Amino acid sequence: MSTPASRLATYEDLCQVPDRFVAQIIHGQLIVLPRPAPRHARASSIMGGKLVPTYDEGRDGPGGWWILDEPELHLGSDILVPDIAGWRRERLPALPDKAFFELPPDWLCEVLYPSTAQMDRADKLPIYAAQGVGHVWLIDPDARTLEVFALHEAHWRLEAVYKDDATLSAPPFDALSFGLDALWA
Repeated sequence: MSTPASRLATYEDLCQVPDRFVAQIIHGQLIVLPRPAPRHARASSIMGGKLVPTYDEGRDGPGGWWILDEPELHLGSDILVPDIAGWRRERLPALPDKAFFELPPDWLCEVLYPSTAQMDRADKLPIYAAQGVGHVWLIDPDARTLEVFALHEAHWRLEAVYKDDATLSAPPFDALSFGLDALWA
């Protein structure tokens, strides 16, 4: 669902979308999507569950990050909602009081759904690069893959592709390693 092409969507338009949907504004268009299917939501939840203790809470690991599910990012005129995002606390010492972030994250993860994969790759990745997000991971539960991208000179470079039950250890979270089989329902 999107707004008519004759008018650019506003934050007020986004706020009118019922909570049972995920709403974003990409290139001026309001994009409204249903909540993720359980298998895709599980992949995102497990990934967050792996990262939070070591990087957000600092248990048995370096800490120093804020790791959040579905944060609302206000990046220029675009409003995006990645599945998970993380900020180094040295860049974001405290969480904002508002319901959204204006500071781009240092890392984020998108779980690819058949209905959103093209948008995540063709529309959102260039916005993330332009805003200086340093690392993006793309999880595809259907293909059982995780792609690791790093920003180099304002362009994405594919650093690695992990598949099936491979052991993941990748920047910026390479102090942690775990088997990808945990992500697949």
